[in-house]
Amino acid sequence: MSKNLQYLVIHCTDTPAGRKVSADDIKRWHTSPAPIGNGWSQVGYTDMIHLDGEVERLVDNNEDNTVDPWEITNGAKGINSVSRHIVYVGGKGGDTRTDAQKKALEDYVKDFHKRFPPVKIIGHNEVAAKACPSFDVQKWLKSIGL
Repeated sequence: MSKNLQYLVIHCTDTPAGRKVSADDIKRWHTSPAPIGNGWSQVGYTDMIHLDGEVERLVDNNEDNTVDPWEITNGAKGINSVSRHIVYVGGKGGDTRTDAQKKALEDYVKDFHKRFPPVKIIGHNEVAAKACPSFDVQKWLKSIGL
């Protein structure tokens, strides 16, 4: 059953600055059985922002304001069925976003907000006891005029 989209959750991969991460890495970390991965049925993110600012789709969705069962990712326990998740590569030890990632994330979030104004944009750390995404999303949103 589809549910109304309520959140866009911003994440980091929790990898060191400058370390490249591929879609295959994310899939392995999230869906492989322990001890290699988390053993989840689906990855945690809809989209990933690479170091060079490229945005890669990890899980298809129909770009509307509902979350269909096939669109659910495992990004934030308890709200996945009403959320989309975006991750930037990096974030271990602090905000490691490159200038290209900052621009890509800003463009992505502004476009998302324009299309879905009622959707709340949050950092993973706002719904879980984690540092992810290693920056204050609410402060950042204000700095970009949202």
